[in-house]
Amino acid sequence: MKNGQRYEPLTVPRRMILGPGPSSASPRVLRAMSLPIIGYLDPAFFDLIDELTGMLGEVFKTEQRAFSVAGAGSAGMEAGLVSLAQPGDTVIICSYGHFCERQIIMGERLGLNVVPLRTEWGRSMDPGVLIDALKQHPETQLVVAIHAETSAGTIHPIAEFARIAHKAGAMFMTDVVTSLAGCELEFDEWELDFAYSGSQKCLAAPPGISPVAMSERALDYIRNRSKPPTSWYLDLSLIADYWGKDHVAHHTAPVSMIYGLREAVGMALNEGLETRWKRHEANASALRAGLEALNLELPISKGDRLDQLTIVKLPKGVDDVKLRAQLLDEYSIEVGRGLGKFAGEVIRIGLMGESCVPANVFALLNALEKTLPEHGFEVGSGAAAAAASAQLVKNPSPLFTG
Repeated sequence: MKNGQRYEPLTVPRRMILGPGPSSASPRVLRAMSLPIIGYLDPAFFDLIDELTGMLGEVFKTEQRAFSVAGAGSAGMEAGLVSLAQPGDTVIICSYGHFCERQIIMGERLGLNVVPLRTEWGRSMDPGVLIDALKQHPETQLVVAIHAETSAGTIHPIAEFARIAHKAGAMFMTDVVTSLAGCELEFDEWELDFAYSGSQKCLAAPPGISPVAMSERALDYIRNRSKPPTSWYLDLSLIADYWGKDHVAHHTAPVSMIYGLREAVGMALNEGLETRWKRHEANASALRAGLEALNLELPISKGDRLDQLTIVKLPKGVDDVKLRAQLLDEYSIEVGRGLGKFAGEVIRIGLMGESCVPANVFALLNALEKTLPEHGFEVGSGAAAAAASAQLVKNPSPLFTG
């Protein structure tokens, strides 16, 4: 006990977060989250969410419904599955990574007739696989796919998936947790029915709230289904009613999280979405140039890989756990471990939102250059930084001030 108090104020270590998420939160976002709490039915709060609704529409590029689900991206995932299909309905889930498998588990727990389409990890899924599956299952109610699969470092052609699903009479739902505000996403143009994201990646807010967009077609389905969704809390029609013009009371909204989301979305729109997409692409290109200069293998092909998340194959003899622990302990840099089929074989490097700046690229490359020889993998001195610098000269990263 000190000064009559049992507990001192909380402190945590400061990290350079370069893993698959969360990313670092902007100080501006954290300041917004410290503003005074007001009630979730206060007219001033309604003004805030009305503003945020329009802002989220801009980020998703939709003129339909945009709002947020209180909970992490997995809450958005489960809200979509429980709302857009009923127990016994056939739901095709495209699976090419760890988080696709999570969708399958959720769907099965909800009593859906899940048809998993499992394709190779580390490659974008061929739309032809979905065409064949829909021919075999013409009764399909919903098709589900992930746009940017962070466990595998791959991006997938969801616009084509949506077109194929609609042609077969099914709705289309997608995970854009890693892609929102980090690469091209066009909700209306691609005719998506439901897309859920997370606050903690390219938007650079703390985790805990799931921005979503929903088509009028999807909302009409939920309102007219034969039985309401089995989850009251995750019923997207009820959440949409709270965010709508009448603000019908539902759950107690996470007021401070919504402050933070508003500020994060505002920063993304101030920067400009296309500029933000370019920043993620340019810094990822510099990182990959540096990694290749270290003779590290990047197993995901150029046409399939994400800019927000880079998969690096570990050299023979380099232990995943020990390397990541050393980066954290000695350099305060966090990178991600491999998941599923990639467990123990790769590290995952994220450059997202607040963390996506050249200084972080150079800090990580320098740390790897110093660390890898201690694990038995020799690298050339200065080669990585030189390669990254040369790449940034050719393809500069837009300035990000935060």
